[in-house]
Amino acid sequence: MTRTHLIDVHVSNPDTSPVLRPTWAHIDLDAIAANVAVLRGVAPDSRFMAVVKADGYGHGLLAVARAALSGGADWLAVALIEEGRALRDAGITVPVLLLAEPPVAAIPALLDADLTPAVYSPTFIRALAAAARGRGQAAVDVHLKLDTGMRRVGTPEPDWPAVMDLLASLHVVRVTGLWSHFACADEPGHPSVEHQSRMFAEGVREARARGLTPDLLHLCNSAGTLTRPQDHYDLVRCGIAIYGLDPGNGVVGDVPVRPALRWVSQVSLVKRLAAGEAVSYGHTWQAERDTTVATVPAGYADGVARILGGRGAVVVGGRRRSMVGRVCMDQFLVDMGDDRIAVGDEVVLIGSQGTAAVTADDWAGWLDTINYEVVCTVGRRVPRAYSGAPGGRAP
Repeated sequence: MTRTHLIDVHVSNPDTSPVLRPTWAHIDLDAIAANVAVLRGVAPDSRFMAVVKADGYGHGLLAVARAALSGGADWLAVALIEEGRALRDAGITVPVLLLAEPPVAAIPALLDADLTPAVYSPTFIRALAAAARGRGQAAVDVHLKLDTGMRRVGTPEPDWPAVMDLLASLHVVRVTGLWSHFACADEPGHPSVEHQSRMFAEGVREARARGLTPDLLHLCNSAGTLTRPQDHYDLVRCGIAIYGLDPGNGVVGDVPVRPALRWVSQVSLVKRLAAGEAVSYGHTWQAERDTTVATVPAGYADGVARILGGRGAVVVGGRRRSMVGRVCMDQFLVDMGDDRIAVGDEVVLIGSQGTAAVTADDWAGWLDTINYEVVCTVGRRVPRAYSGAPGGRAP
């Protein structure tokens, strides 16, 4: 016979949630601005591009863009035309790099949004030139991307001469930037890093020999910015580090960036379980002793991966607590032992409470992934609450 029973306690902090649903992500925009300023100091002779794609790595596209600009960013970078268009619609006028070629049919939208496209394929380059001529534009600025070893996008080395010659012949297409991307800069000492550095330098020489004179050369992502001062060139592109997260393997070192995202919820229900009772779908976890479990209103629809039950942890009452049982679509359970817990008590999914903390890197370890994915997958139905908006403006 089950001995589960509710623990009827007062709501300890009913008015602290800024939203109807007591699960939200707090974004510290001052942290983002400060992180940009710190990273600019790492590459003081280079211009700075803040990568704000993927809704600002889950932090909010427009809010992050404004914070990054207030911290000293000169450029922004996006993955999609829609992202660039949202920046323009919000009144942001700084140069915006589109990091990959869109479909040819999307070129009119690209031009309408005044984005600077990465280019690397002859088909796209010719279509872009034709569209610009058709509009009567004197020139459209582009950044030629060279594939130096990432093998994702970019012009492969055997095709460099032909693509460079094509661009040199098209006066309506103006190559104002030349760039590439490190594959393993987060692994200092990896042989590919030196190889890509040498390849890019060779690509720069090849471009100049073929009549291209780009104003901006750029190779370094966050990890490269932190570890490869010899490759800073004219501009550095920082993504994950502006959000206060390590690109990997501790390369952030003692550079004082701080995480901008704190993800919190509140206890929605408290129950006392008897030893031997099981919880959640599949009854994958069973109480070894009499214990208290707390229900938290966040689940895999919000980015709390289903497999975190039994391996993940949150902070409640100033201590790390185990997530138990399978995570559900909208809720998960936490083992509180014999500690007192009240409906409305704060639950920290990512961030700190007192001296205890759970980080995006902790989540990455539990999920066998990287902190990039963790913050990018905090779901859209998790409201973002902002503080420190530049100039006092709402994001």
